[in-house]
Amino acid sequence: MPETDTTPNRGRVGVMLPRDLPVGDVLPYARRAEELGFDQVWVVEDLGWRGGLAQAGPVLASTAGITVGIGIMPAGARNVCFAAMELATLAQLYPGRLVAGIGHGMPDWMRQAGAWPASPLTLIKEYTTALRLLMRGEPGPAGGRYVRCEGVVITETPDIVPPVVLGVRGPKSQAAAGEVADGLLLAEPAAPAYITSSLRHLGRALDTSALEVVTYDATAVDDDEATALARVRGGLTAIGEPDWAAHIDPLPFATQLREHRAACADARQFAQTMPDTWVRQLSIAGTPDQAHEAITARHTAGATSVVLAPTGPDALTSLDSLARALARS
Repeated sequence: MPETDTTPNRGRVGVMLPRDLPVGDVLPYARRAEELGFDQVWVVEDLGWRGGLAQAGPVLASTAGITVGIGIMPAGARNVCFAAMELATLAQLYPGRLVAGIGHGMPDWMRQAGAWPASPLTLIKEYTTALRLLMRGEPGPAGGRYVRCEGVVITETPDIVPPVVLGVRGPKSQAAAGEVADGLLLAEPAAPAYITSSLRHLGRALDTSALEVVTYDATAVDDDEATALARVRGGLTAIGEPDWAAHIDPLPFATQLREHRAACADARQFAQTMPDTWVRQLSIAGTPDQAHEAITARHTAGATSVVLAPTGPDALTSLDSLARALARS
């Protein structure tokens, strides 16, 4: 029976590979992240940009030991049997270096692609259950409402099965992560109050110390705090929209934030004019010491991996400034 890599280390810091990074910078960015001492690099899969699996393979191949996370692959986008084969192959070739993020996908994108189910919760529970069984070399479960892979067996399985984390927002979906997955991925913004709230949804009787809890946050680090705060605002434009309600609800200024968004002409004005105190809580931004404090607060709230999503025009150059915060963590 292959080993399952499901006992998370605490206090890790990763970096996101920006979706709009010029293609020639993708592999240099990953190599530089490893050189600077980051524990993880996460690739994203957003409709119309780059594929998650297609990025993960070259990033693994071009680095020596850094963990690569895929966050996230929408459950409705790939047949689970073939997704399991792809992930198992990567995990065979690069043992212990892969984390698989699965989610619903953004509803509008999935509808555009003709892949939004009538019951996203049912799909993700069936999909995650089957994926983890298949990667372990066990037969696929009995057919469900959406996932049908009964009796399928993958013979080429890894010695270390990658953990599967669910990138989901809603309470029911987060509860499902506690039932069928190895952990949870919280998209940005992941303020400590949102982490705490999300962990409650995993289940009161659940030992959350055994789970991966990965958080994303827009990040800007500079010796001048005002410069960093100004730069990070560009990564906060979307958070006043309805899809981000779960992230905002646990915050003490949730009502004021919604009122502010309603008073603004568009998302850009909203982000550019929100108070600095909100920006500090909704991102990892400021001086290296301030960024270190924000990272520590997220680990204290329960995150096993804090993933920094760089903002600004030159993500490759910004890695060095982010590493200064990492050095303090």
